[in-house]
Amino acid sequence: MDILILGGAGQVGTELQAYPWPKGVHAQAPSREALDITDEAAVAQIISERDWAAVINTAAYTAVDKAESDVAAAWRLNALAPAILAAETARKKIPLVHVSTDYVFDGSDTDAYEPNTPIGPTSVYGASKAAGEMAVRTGNPRHAIVRTAWVVSPHRGNFVKTMLRLAAERDTLTVVDDQHGCPTSAADLAAALATIALRLVADAQAPTGTFHCVNAGATTWHGFAQAIVAGNAQRGGRAIPVEGIPTSAYRTPARRPANSQLSTASLTAAFGLTPRPWQEALEDILDRLVGPRKAIEKAIP
Repeated sequence: MDILILGGAGQVGTELQAYPWPKGVHAQAPSREALDITDEAAVAQIISERDWAAVINTAAYTAVDKAESDVAAAWRLNALAPAILAAETARKKIPLVHVSTDYVFDGSDTDAYEPNTPIGPTSVYGASKAAGEMAVRTGNPRHAIVRTAWVVSPHRGNFVKTMLRLAAERDTLTVVDDQHGCPTSAADLAAALATIALRLVADAQAPTGTFHCVNAGATTWHGFAQAIVAGNAQRGGRAIPVEGIPTSAYRTPARRPANSQLSTASLTAAFGLTPRPWQEALEDILDRLVGPRKAIEKAIP
């Protein structure tokens, strides 16, 4: 059984390739140079050249601020590519698992967003991802759209790696404390995507539609940064203060949702997946990036 992974060089794609797939399942992840997923002919060719059991699309234009001025590129990868993938996978009756984002919401709600909450993107990135969702939803009935948020891992650039670098360079960190969300381990997300894909392959009656996958619990970017710095210090790194600042003090081209919390209740109901707390996931990432916690020496009386 062959699974096609798109976006294999990203955080989630890297973890999907490292995932312990069941015996007989082979995950293939062509490079960006080998396959342009915005090229309809190229996508049609790769979909037709093998009997793919499922396609998992993690590819995306994720430079949120750059997208505000690079609109066409963001829409090509986030909206056109999913439309092409949906059409070609539907033609071959292949299930499509597609990763989306909390940025499809405007962030004004105070509760965790459910998959059926009306969307309202406020940035080019969010709008392009919302369009990609619609393309998948209307293009292939055998789909699972999986929204996530605040993805981190030992790979590529992400918030954990940035905080570790800055903690080594600076004496104090200042981080936004009025944006709320759910940190998500790329490894945990990859495991969920694999589970969903395999279920769609094995069961023609498996649930389809839109789901949310984030690690359990919510925090702010400031709270997340504090946990990262504290965890790093427990592994021998520098213990430095992390000060909270309002969003208004940290201007960006793209508006960030004030609330990015996503409810995973439908994911649990449909696939039996219950994400672990983000704090546990962070410990695993820090173990891989920095090393295990250092043993505390007992004072000699």
